[in-house]
Amino acid sequence: MTEIGRRWPRRAWVARLGPQGEVDVDRAACPRAIVEDAVARVGADPVRWAIELSSLVVRRIVDEVPAVGGYPAAVEMLRRGNETVILRALFTLVEGSATAWPAGEATLEGIREWVHQGVPLERVFEAIRVGHAAVTEAFLRACAELVDPEVAVDEVTAVSRELFSYINGLSDTMIRTYLVEHEAWSTSAAAARADIVRSLLSDAATVDVSEASRLLGYDLRRTHEAVVVWSDAPNGNSTLQAVAIEVLRARGATMTLAVPVASGRLWAWGTVPPDGTRQTGSWETIAEALSRQRVHAAFGTPGGGVAGFRRSHREAERAERVERLRCEAGRVPRHATAYADIAVIALLATDLDAAGDFVRRELGGLSARSAPIEALRTTLYHYIGAERSLVDVARRLHVARGTVTYRVKRAQEVLGHDLDDRRFALHTALALAEELGDAVLLPRDVSR
Repeated sequence: MTEIGRRWPRRAWVARLGPQGEVDVDRAACPRAIVEDAVARVGADPVRWAIELSSLVVRRIVDEVPAVGGYPAAVEMLRRGNETVILRALFTLVEGSATAWPAGEATLEGIREWVHQGVPLERVFEAIRVGHAAVTEAFLRACAELVDPEVAVDEVTAVSRELFSYINGLSDTMIRTYLVEHEAWSTSAAAARADIVRSLLSDAATVDVSEASRLLGYDLRRTHEAVVVWSDAPNGNSTLQAVAIEVLRARGATMTLAVPVASGRLWAWGTVPPDGTRQTGSWETIAEALSRQRVHAAFGTPGGGVAGFRRSHREAERAERVERLRCEAGRVPRHATAYADIAVIALLATDLDAAGDFVRRELGGLSARSAPIEALRTTLYHYIGAERSLVDVARRLHVARGTVTYRVKRAQEVLGHDLDDRRFALHTALALAEELGDAVLLPRDVSR
């Protein structure tokens, strides 16, 4: 019998919990000290089981309540909170109470962040319901599978009762935390500025531009360039704000407005000359500065007045989405993304499911996921874009001209038709595959 079995015979089955796949405790979202304490208390395999379960639960929450997980930092915070909830549930079952474990703050941190993101209370209720239902279901299923059949009914009933008590109390704490934080946030200056900005971004809003400019300390009647700045590293919002101001100044901004919208994510605008003069930095120097700070930025195109303020921001968010999709596909990150450079891809990928169907249909065998096929796709994409110049493609890809010739010929064989057949559709599909990779090469239910 394991140590858990000797100390708590009634719950010896907990020690037999284990993940279905490979799970490294070092990849846990919780801090190392919390994970090490959990391993010491319930064993390594149950902790790995909890980490694996947390990932599945988070995916289910984000799928059913997208408002709480719209960007990687939010999902990572959700992972931390969920791992905490599941580990505390393990302790509740084994030790009888989780109140002595001081890690509940990881869960409440996410609740406060939802307030700052403007996630409404009903969405919070829904996320809590989905998460707790998934956790309870997993525990009861494991209990039924691991417990002696003669006592399974009694044990499942007891586990269900104890989990309900624990989760009911936790839910009350989470909702109280939301309400307290919401009241404090609603009266803060940061919230007031964020509310004004969100009103400006709403098509239906009627805003007194002069009054809004005064309250924001930012002239909304000028020409604006928007930027969304984010980082998956543990940068504070003050760091992101400093970076946003720096890159906007490099773009020629004379006034700036920065609004933190979530942990690790910030919206910003700068008033820029309509003709693009006074820029002090190239895109290359801006990207280098962002890279040093481990920060990413997506820029909209300049626009005048409130309409330009709104449009430039939407473009920046579309550029951010494309860059996140690229990174998920394993592409080399771009620290600076200009919407003007990726507008076509952004528009084509608005409906990602439809874009994926289009790519796989047009490319046929060239949509296969293998290194040789990827080389054929990349070569053909550049070949069509370079008006079939072998020299230009060889120089760009750093390969011999003979290699380009072979790959183009082989790509046509895989396609099964001449390059002039549906040339525009073919080049478009290749461009999407080149930029977004698995996001369009695999059906969405598989790529997730």
